[in-house]
Amino acid sequence: MGFPQARAMRALYYSGNSSLDDALNWIVEHENDADIDELPLVDVDIEIESSEPFPVSEEIKRAEQLRDENRKRKEEEEKKLQREREKERIQAGKNLLEAKRIAEQNERKRNLALRKAEKEQEKRAREKVRQKLEQDKLNRRSMLGGNPQESHAAVNSSAIRVQEERNSKPVYKVAKTDHLSNCLRSLKRNHKGEDARVRRAFQTLLIYVGNVVKNPNEEKYRKIRLSNPVFQDRVGSLKGGVEFLELCGFERVGEFLCLPHEKVDTEVLKSAGSALNTAITNPFFGLLST
Repeated sequence: MGFPQARAMRALYYSGNSSLDDALNWIVEHENDADIDELPLVDVDIEIESSEPFPVSEEIKRAEQLRDENRKRKEEEEKKLQREREKERIQAGKNLLEAKRIAEQNERKRNLALRKAEKEQEKRAREKVRQKLEQDKLNRRSMLGGNPQESHAAVNSSAIRVQEERNSKPVYKVAKTDHLSNCLRSLKRNHKGEDARVRRAFQTLLIYVGNVVKNPNEEKYRKIRLSNPVFQDRVGSLKGGVEFLELCGFERVGEFLCLPHEKVDTEVLKSAGSALNTAITNPFFGLLST
């Protein structure tokens, strides 16, 4: 019937060697046993060879049919399990792609919001400086005994002239201001995660620039030793620090950064100071490229 000899002997022994049907039923019930094909550890002498044809009863046919059905059922269950796993894998891939798309979309929205906030902050800062300058002019005129209304009108007229002069500035002045701001943005991005160190560098640069503006004739304010430990710690060791001073007019002369007196450009230095103030006070400065 196709059974291994050890299994047949085991079935005959444990079924009491009573009948073929009992032995077949035992095999069907125990076919998943780990030791199903091991000989029983007993002394038996069973003659299993016979020259006569073995009759196949209905019980044997049912046992074989049951075994085939069990095998087919297991195969179908395995195929179904494999299909379900494949569906889960495909769905997991789709979920991952969707999550990635949503994350990228949110990142774009965040970048746009940060850029808008940075521009608004810079606009408010410029407007605040403009208003303060106008108020200072008005106060000075009032102290000199002028009519406040006339002074205000004069301030407005002056503001218009300033705006006209600003619009008529050479292109290289505007480009220089943009280079200064871009240099500070690059410095902040190059040292991302070091906010305290970057802020200290901006403050130190503001001191250098302010000293030259206030004392353009003092050589000590226009000369910086590159090997100075304080300078190296606060500015020189940061990528973009020395470049910013060079944009302000400083030149490398041996182991010094020097700003020749004849090359002191007050407007450029004031633009540098304004860019540094914005970089220090604007929390969104440098987060995005312009």
